[in-house]
Amino acid sequence: LPEAEHATFADVGGLDDVKAAIHRTIVLPFQRPDVFERYGRRIGGGGLLYGPPGCGKTLLARAPAGECGLPFFNLRIEDVLDPYVGVSEANLHGAFEAARAAAPCVLFLDELDALAYARRKQQGSGARALVDQLLQELDAIGADNSRLLVLAATNAPWDVDDALKRPGRFDRMLFVPPPDAAARERILAVHLDGPPVAGDVDLAALAAATPLFSGADLRHLAERAVDLAI
Repeated sequence: LPEAEHATFADVGGLDDVKAAIHRTIVLPFQRPDVFERYGRRIGGGGLLYGPPGCGKTLLARAPAGECGLPFFNLRIEDVLDPYVGVSEANLHGAFEAARAAAPCVLFLDELDALAYARRKQQGSGARALVDQLLQELDAIGADNSRLLVLAATNAPWDVDDALKRPGRFDRMLFVPPPDAAARERILAVHLDGPPVAGDVDLAALAAATPLFSGADLRHLAERAVDLAI
């Protein structure tokens, strides 16, 4: 079922270059379709967010839906995979059909490497049918994807089938790195906003002392501090 998404880019700490790229290639075509039609540039399409876990890929995928006021379909692994032959492919097709019926909307596929594991690395043939089905859905065989924005995320882009990464499918690949120092300071400020905090806590120093920490790492750091205080 679609979700009414309220997250926007303002909720994402840092990652200004990534947010600008998503806005230019994904949000702007939906907000100004007249400009893209004038230049003969299609709207819709797919974007693949990749990078270390806990760095905000899912939140970044939700933000375009919130910015454009579109329904958000979050397709999880457990919604698709099934041990019975042919059921996984049917589940995937049903999800795309539901999204097309609600278009314009955003369809998000998390953990893409689990749904579309590279066929050249597969030992058997069982999972190949699911990759083939996803390729057909992205190519909109017998359907129309022009008002459907498909986003996906993965921690392991090298395990995603190469055919999915060619132009016309997930042709916009965006690296989501760990937050920089300024972003880490903002994230820490958000997570330390609720509990009582000593007045002399230097968030800038904490941010400088946590290089390569992900957003999830910083949240855990704040929670551990609260646990120690309790």
